[in-house]
Amino acid sequence: MKSIEVIGIGAMNIDQLYCVERILADGEASVKEFSSQPGGSAANTIYGLARLAIRSGFIGAVGDDETGKTLVEDFARGGVDISQIKVKKGSETGSVLCLSDKQGRRSLYVLPGANSLLDEEDVDLEYINQAKVLHLSSFINDRQFELQKQIVARLSPSVKVSFSPGSIYATKGIHQLAPLLNKTYVLFLNRNEMEQLTGEDFITGAKRCLEQGCYLVVTTLGGTKTKLSEKGGQRATLACYILHDDGEYLIESKGGQEEPSVDTTGAGDAFAAGFLYGLLKGKDLPQCGFLGDIMARFSITKIGAREGLPSLAELSQKYYASFEQWL
Repeated sequence: MKSIEVIGIGAMNIDQLYCVERILADGEASVKEFSSQPGGSAANTIYGLARLAIRSGFIGAVGDDETGKTLVEDFARGGVDISQIKVKKGSETGSVLCLSDKQGRRSLYVLPGANSLLDEEDVDLEYINQAKVLHLSSFINDRQFELQKQIVARLSPSVKVSFSPGSIYATKGIHQLAPLLNKTYVLFLNRNEMEQLTGEDFITGAKRCLEQGCYLVVTTLGGTKTKLSEKGGQRATLACYILHDDGEYLIESKGGQEEPSVDTTGAGDAFAAGFLYGLLKGKDLPQCGFLGDIMARFSITKIGAREGLPSLAELSQKYYASFEQWL
């Protein structure tokens, strides 16, 4: 049996998704649609990679309830190795209440459940060290944050660390995350998370992350419009900013607007899956950025983090069709 290429460690949640008229600070608004979907940031990325025929596994914890069973079965159907997922007896599986409006704004409320019970005894370092990439995302509980720091400190040098801190970890600040950043090969943040982590704009903040030891920093820009590149009088739409020691790239989204945005939940996780796929296949950094953008654009066409994720054939078709348009 071939070794697993990418292993994820992070929360496993069921997302209770409410598509609402608008996000409120106070008051009332109508619910346009409701859906219950598997979630968890690293879990979504690993699921996306498995959809692209990358051999993937996951380390996490669920409760011994129907929700936990559902999450594990969803992974198994997607082709993810589930041998290292632990079932915590007497515990409820983690859940997230997600409010999402048509402007793409979201509000997330996390009940960690069994995720907070994952401990050192649940992690097989030999299992992780077979992989090319270890992908990490956040937990609510500091116990798992400390566990992740212990894991990366003991990793084989052959394993590259991919890290998506999300808002939960970004708010800890760059110094709290230093032990992880120092071991990170590729760091994924969105623009707001970069500001939360560093207190700087995405360009200056990315430089600070490199100073902390990251090899490669990728900041997703969520379709930001800019005049940095104009064609036919039209503003460019930016997908991401990539920085490493040898240079920087501001990647323009080439996906067009064929499909309307339905729900942005998991778009950053999908981007990470596409980008990591490119790295694993030896693509250059701009191509990795384009692949991440295409994955994210697929994901936002359906409700939930996984329903819109493409197969390898679908990603390849869109990728090469886009290149024909660019040439």
